[in-house]
Amino acid sequence: MTRRARKLPPLNALRAFEAAARHLSFKRAAAELSVTQAAVSHQVRALEAQLGLALFVRKHRALELTPAGARYLPALSEAFDRLDDATLALRARPGTPRLVLSVVPSFGANWLVPRLGGFRAKHPAIDLVVLSSSELVDFARDPVDVGIRFGPGSWAGARADLLLAEEYLPVASPKLARGKRPLRRPEDLRRHTLLHDETYDAWRAWLASAGVSGVDPERGVVFSDSSQLVAAAAAGQGVALARKLLAAPYLRARTLVRPFKGSVPAEFAYYVVCAESRAAEPAIRAFREWIIAAARESLRRAP
Repeated sequence: MTRRARKLPPLNALRAFEAAARHLSFKRAAAELSVTQAAVSHQVRALEAQLGLALFVRKHRALELTPAGARYLPALSEAFDRLDDATLALRARPGTPRLVLSVVPSFGANWLVPRLGGFRAKHPAIDLVVLSSSELVDFARDPVDVGIRFGPGSWAGARADLLLAEEYLPVASPKLARGKRPLRRPEDLRRHTLLHDETYDAWRAWLASAGVSGVDPERGVVFSDSSQLVAAAAAGQGVALARKLLAAPYLRARTLVRPFKGSVPAEFAYYVVCAESRAAEPAIRAFREWIIAAARESLRRAP
């Protein structure tokens, strides 16, 4: 299929707008890009002139995105992130095996990163590049060798090995659980904010399994990032129904507690994924075997 001709604005203008839009500041964008504030302002004005529309509302010492600017920013940020990931994946020591991992951010921070030293100790000759992303990997297109995903376990053209099943359990900060409106029984949730992981389904299932009525499972705050959900609960902003794996470090540190017993199984699980055609490559096989063994060991040691 013939690609259409690209008619893109200058890259420097796009970078200037994307940085200024993220920071809502020409000054901070200039510092990030190592240029002058005037240069950023000039690039953005040139981009607006080329597009024929305003991207910012300029106020005294403040910037606001116009509706057009707000629509443009997410696509540009994603494009620059993909360019950054592709560039990072290409950088490796000549002649050294390199493995590019794409990891769900919450799983990477809470489970994988603390254990990566074990893989490096066992396979010191393999360089690792760890990319944080929740997007599905297209192994035919993306510069990624192995992915760690939370999902159904079936992806076209990919080999998926189960790492860890998950379950949801209610967690809250100790101060909230023992505060003015203590959490002694599930019905006490009526007086607290519910924190949700992407959808209302998990709370709905937990309340049904606990036989609780009179609690609206669709009120509260929804987080698209599971790590932010757990952090919000630890900050006392409400009661979260969190994935056990992500809540475990907080529970061990006693920054979160389980006010009630009982959990519900998650619909999805964590899998290590790679292209079916590359599963036997030495570096990929070594990582798959190591992480599967590490997952089994973590289950064995779980309380």
